[in-house]
Amino acid sequence: MSSPKRRSRRNASAMRMVGALLAVHREAAGYTQRSLAQQFLVSEELIASVEQGRRPLKMDLAVQLDDFLGTKRTLQTAVDNMPEVDLVPRWAEEYLDCEREALAISWYESLLVPGLLQTEAYARAVFRSRVPVYDEDEIEQLVAARIERRDILHRKQPPMASFMIWEAALRDKLGGEQVHAEQLRHLREYAELPGLAVQILPLGRSAHAGLEGPFILLETPEHQRLAYSETQRGSHLIADPDEVAILTQKYAMLRTQALNAEDTRDLLDRLLGEQ
Repeated sequence: MSSPKRRSRRNASAMRMVGALLAVHREAAGYTQRSLAQQFLVSEELIASVEQGRRPLKMDLAVQLDDFLGTKRTLQTAVDNMPEVDLVPRWAEEYLDCEREALAISWYESLLVPGLLQTEAYARAVFRSRVPVYDEDEIEQLVAARIERRDILHRKQPPMASFMIWEAALRDKLGGEQVHAEQLRHLREYAELPGLAVQILPLGRSAHAGLEGPFILLETPEHQRLAYSETQRGSHLIADPDEVAILTQKYAMLRTQALNAEDTRDLLDRLLGEQ
């Protein structure tokens, strides 16, 4: 059996090969990265990342690209034969599937900036802090997967999204001063997006409802309400209505204890001013 690092290197090489294949077909058809991205209503950065081997090409997009570029299943076949690499723990896969389709997301985070709001540099700093350490190929694949998740917030009909962040997570300077400042600016921009709420739970409270740790609430397309929480070595996707109801009550309480949207933006401005 090959080692995880060898599988990771093989997978990174295959990603670069698929990306190079896409670049050849795109150029032959007379498209720039930007003009091709516009045809599929995706970001130019996504096309660039795939071509550079930093982000995997998803099968649904490969099918569409083959049809559009007339490449006779070339990209589909390449993606279908990519070596498998198990970077995302199996216990997180079910949550990620639910997150992609969610109608509503409510996320309380006390340790880090929530994954859907992270910049690329901040995500890289998070993964480089992991113990035991990842190698660089693994880190780049994990970063690409995390940044791709942000597309959820920019789809044609994005979920209603609420993010509650403990101020302590915003004062830590993971990755250094520059990464920290970029992440704060990114949060400040997202705080202005319609349908997305960012609130900060300030330091100095005598009590608050989030002491038992971070959690996420989801509403599925079938209007089922789920909750998700992680521990050091695992996670729980919670479907029991009583347990979900308790976490929903906690989130409602946290929203009353956190700064409102205007005061949150003011605090982000002050934090940026301290840079």
